Amino acid sequence: MAQEAKPGRDWKEAVSPDEAARHEAFAALLASLQAKRSAKYGAGRALHRKGLLALSASLEILPDLPDYCRAGLFAQPAAYEARVRLSNGGMDIQSNARPDIRGFAISVRGVSGPGALGGDATRQDFLLINQDSFSSTTSAEFMTLVEAASRSQAAVLFAMLRKFGLAGGLSRLRRLAGALGKPFHGFAGERFNSVAPISCGAYAVRVLLDPCAPHQRGAADPVDDMRALLSDGPVVYDLKLQFYVDEATTPIEDPTQVWPEDSAPIATVARLTVFPEQQAPAGFAAEVERASFDPWAALAEHRPLGEIMRARKVAYYASQQARNAI
Repeated sequence: MAQEAKPGRDWKEAVSPDEAARHEAFAALLASLQAKRSAKYGAGRALHRKGLLALSASLEILPDLPDYCRAGLFAQPAAYEARVRLSNGGMDIQSNARPDIRGFAISVRGVSGPGALGGDATRQDFLLINQDSFSSTTSAEFMTLVEAASRSQAAVLFAMLRKFGLAGGLSRLRRLAGALGKPFHGFAGERFNSVAPISCGAYAVRVLLDPCAPHQRGAADPVDDMRALLSDGPVVYDLKLQFYVDEATTPIEDPTQVWPEDSAPIATVARLTVFPEQQAPAGFAAEVERASFDPWAALAEHRPLGEIMRARKVAYYASQQARNAI
């Protein structure tokens, strides 16, 4: 019998000398695209612009966790208030029937401890999508994709082929098509994944969210489907951590790679209960839409890891500043 893989602690980040300048350029591009979309739609995010539902929730940290899970938010059993924003991933506001990445953002409130950006953290955000990998390895690749996508689908094709050649361009286009073409089973019908890792104390993890009772989407519109499900009561999810094992199996700097379930151990660490819209206070939805959801709004024990996450630190700050300026 094969020995079960154990969480590893030898993970490393690879920071290139020109990274800061590239990330500033990435943030400037996103800010420019955001400004154009905000002129069209009103103030909003650069990506995941279309919020679908804003929901109140609670997060219960489970007892008797394995030692390697007990860090930061998961150090001891506790209960927290949380906010959830469900979204479409694109820059434009379009029909929910169109293929898109779906976002499940969670902001856990009332936490306390040293923050990932210094100072004290008062919240812990998790940004998840309905994919187990990204279509871009680096923020530079993603920047090429986003800039082209802001113009047209044809521009994406030409940009990928021009920058990465025939073989590399087609490979990336296949990954992108696979992500966008993936059937969506609803916000309570499938797993959501951080894809980009964070730390959990001395370990590195991806954050997973699984519905406790998976529900196959009934209504054609995912918002109608979720509302219908919530009309019967709260929807409950298991929050899980999938642990880094080694660089070959679970790379830190390559989010295009799936972390295999049969090699990278997964532990359930908390239970998220999402409540019907009617249970939220007046003005809650507008407040959630104004709020930021940022992976760097985090405890130091859950510092975001990898180049994509480091780019997000700069880009998300610039995006929020642009929204506040309108």
